[in-house]
Amino acid sequence: MNKNLLAIEQLAEPETRFDRGRRLAGLLVAPAVFLLLLALPLPGLKPEAHRLAAVMASVIVLWITEALPLPVTALVGAAVCVVLRVAPAREVFAPFADPLMFLFIGSFIIARAIFLHHLDRRLAFGVLSINWVGARPTRIMFAFGAVTAFISAWISNTATTAMMFAIGMAILAFLFDNEREGGSPINRRYATGLMLMTAFAASIGGLATPIGTPPNVIGLGFIRQLLGVEFPFFKWAMIGVPVVVVLYLWLSFYLGRLCPAGVREIAGSREMLVREKARLGRWTRGQKSTLAAFLVTVSLWIIPGFIALVAGDQSAAYQSINRSLPEAVAAVAGALLLFLLPGNAKGERAITWEEAVKIDWGVVLLYGGGFALGVLSFQTGLAEAVGRGLTGYLPISGGLGLLFASTLVATLTSEATSNTASANMVVPVVIAIARAAGADPLEPALGATMGASLGFMLPVSTPCNAIVYGSGYVPLKSMIRYGILLDIVGVIVIVAMVRLLVPFLR
Repeated sequence: MNKNLLAIEQLAEPETRFDRGRRLAGLLVAPAVFLLLLALPLPGLKPEAHRLAAVMASVIVLWITEALPLPVTALVGAAVCVVLRVAPAREVFAPFADPLMFLFIGSFIIARAIFLHHLDRRLAFGVLSINWVGARPTRIMFAFGAVTAFISAWISNTATTAMMFAIGMAILAFLFDNEREGGSPINRRYATGLMLMTAFAASIGGLATPIGTPPNVIGLGFIRQLLGVEFPFFKWAMIGVPVVVVLYLWLSFYLGRLCPAGVREIAGSREMLVREKARLGRWTRGQKSTLAAFLVTVSLWIIPGFIALVAGDQSAAYQSINRSLPEAVAAVAGALLLFLLPGNAKGERAITWEEAVKIDWGVVLLYGGGFALGVLSFQTGLAEAVGRGLTGYLPISGGLGLLFASTLVATLTSEATSNTASANMVVPVVIAIARAAGADPLEPALGATMGASLGFMLPVSTPCNAIVYGSGYVPLKSMIRYGILLDIVGVIVIVAMVRLLVPFLR
């Protein structure tokens, strides 16, 4: 145990030094960039667009370096826009009341209840203990990753990783304890593979639904606001689910091949998983209530899509339910049910306000601030100017080339900064470039939105990667090697699915 902790500390120390240097650089570079752009003449830009360019450049530096917490940077950027009179305060802060903000809030509260009542653990151990999984390490890894991806489609990638990380570490502890007691020897690469499966499957699974990860909602917000295109839950899932299935099968294939356990079966592993499942006991009232609220919410998200398939998206039935029960209202309704349905104790509800307010408000504020800057860039003409300027330098032509470039740039950006910041930075620019090039902006905007959730090569790319990197089982070179395999195929799969399916979903 002490050796394990020492290994974790040795791995984390270089990362800590890098983070400190990166943040210090951000605090120095961001003000310098801001002042430089304010001082430089930028012909062709209105004064408001000129000032916004200085604000957005400094915000991007702060996002990439994480010199300040990302939500704080987003709020500061919006506030400075008001101070510099880029737009009135009412316009700058209007995106903080966007309907998608309430989709975030409602779905986060439901996810909080799922976590509190251990529905995620019940699903995880329920799948891992089935007979088919048994004592075979390859099947354990496959089932473990599949559960991780499914859970991540509904609650945050980070929360999913944290929960499955604990379960994965328990599985590895059992395997290595069993080995020390004379059982089957385990290849250490299997531990690396199981940890990487935890992080990578969580990031992949978030692509399945609009609420699976914040970049999805951020990108859809820009698409609705800037393009006037509604892309509801059902349409997103029609693209997201195939992307997740293909990427997960690829992930399982190469991790299974490159990180073998070295044994066909491990005696006692299934019994251990069955014991863990038994410890969860019988279904509680709180679990049943949470499941009911979750199913109601998902039904309200999916039913309009089925109506559109049957009657068409121009039918009176679809238009009526879409106006009366948009996705944000469905999420809030599901969250409200948790305050009405019974919890475990007498007189208790499925969730209390004290627990509900513990959701990730930082992501909500980050979305609002980033969305505000993106909308302002179009209102002031800055996005159009940037699009015209970049179009001549891009060695691409046609919609397919732009789709590929957009997805790739978002992926590379997410390697250096958070996926939420990547979506905020890349999607508005992609839309502007597409318009300047005379191309349809919907496909490249969707590609960039999904590409922002990739980025598997470094611990700083996502919190999911950082969590498993701290286990001591994942050398940095292994994360880079296995991560780039997923990045490359991820870009190809997203481009293919968006190109293939979007024409059928318009």
